[in-house]
Amino acid sequence: MIERITIENFKSLRKVDLRLGQLNLFIGANASGKSNFFDVLRVLQGIGNGFTISEILDGKPKSATSEVWDGIRGGSAKACFLAGAGAEVSIAASGRFDEHRWHYGISFSPYDGKVTRENLSVNGEVYTSDGIRRYSRVSPVLLVKYYQGKKGRQPEIPFESARPVLGQFAKGNGKWKKGDAHLAQKVATLLANTQRIDPHPSLLRNYSQAHQIQRMGEHGENFAALIKTVCQDPKAKDAYLSWLKQLRPAEVDDVGTLSGAVGEPLFMLSEGGREFPAPVLSDGTLRFAAITAAFFQPDMPGTMTIEEIENGIHASRVRLLMELLRKNAGSGRTQIMATTHSPIVLSWLKESEYQTTFFCQRDEVTGESKICSLPEIPHFTEVVRKQPISDLFAEGWLEAAL
Repeated sequence: MIERITIENFKSLRKVDLRLGQLNLFIGANASGKSNFFDVLRVLQGIGNGFTISEILDGKPKSATSEVWDGIRGGSAKACFLAGAGAEVSIAASGRFDEHRWHYGISFSPYDGKVTRENLSVNGEVYTSDGIRRYSRVSPVLLVKYYQGKKGRQPEIPFESARPVLGQFAKGNGKWKKGDAHLAQKVATLLANTQRIDPHPSLLRNYSQAHQIQRMGEHGENFAALIKTVCQDPKAKDAYLSWLKQLRPAEVDDVGTLSGAVGEPLFMLSEGGREFPAPVLSDGTLRFAAITAAFFQPDMPGTMTIEEIENGIHASRVRLLMELLRKNAGSGRTQIMATTHSPIVLSWLKESEYQTTFFCQRDEVTGESKICSLPEIPHFTEVVRKQPISDLFAEGWLEAAL
């Protein structure tokens, strides 16, 4: 789990420092910085996957060892708030896994596609490039100081500067302890294990190419194959079906898949004994079914991001979304990051969730996005006791208060 994240000079995020929880909600107007924050998580995911800086920002075609990686919106040309040849982006994240506390920080030049500084600590320093010598644009290597847990002078080891050190260090090559390489791999895996959920109804209506899967694609690819997998576990199927029954106005009898010409699955709901295949279901029903199914994946991600969770969902059913997110975040398996424009979603927040509900606002003059938790907004705590948060959001009080 990522407990804290700091960002400097990335897109509209000039300087942001957030303390995160299991369930994190981001609110604010369009173009206020919500998606830019999610792009930071994607940068960290690319670092965990071992991609180069240029690949992370500009994309990577499919290879024998990895799927297609879509670059960050705007690519390297739009990655910096303050642009130019010497401009750098800095991201730092910290948290815990098992009994370990970890911190990872990186600075990089989108213009050069190179790492300029990097450090990792897991219950103490593992490596750092700070204090050695300033990054050189002409050098293909970045020197890092490796802490061996011993006193005295620490060895300086060269790494490829076009690629974050984390992935290179995790592979190990005999110059550092296997145990340290293993810890670096654990951090890399944690950063990489992020799943974006942005289901497209056009894909959800299709037959799946796979017959069974452990995790569906970010746009809902192989959604029906996931449902087929879920339905093989009676307990998981019953739990999934109970969520769908609350969504539909008519009683849902069953959920499952229909088979195509060569056995490929297609999503299906049954109501009153009649089967309704995916092509005849509404966008909202399919989107809710896919988001809900994501929480029944056998291979759950460490972090899940969902943008505009209320899209296509009737206002009377929005409560289900909050219950779904809250229940799964409470299990501790998956950290959830979600955005919303809906005052109705906010009306279902608990007071304890205000601390990890973040308001995003962009300065029209400077273009800088500010992100802060609700209790950090001046007088929020007093005002919300007198007026519902949904009203404060809908009436623009949050914008005026900052």
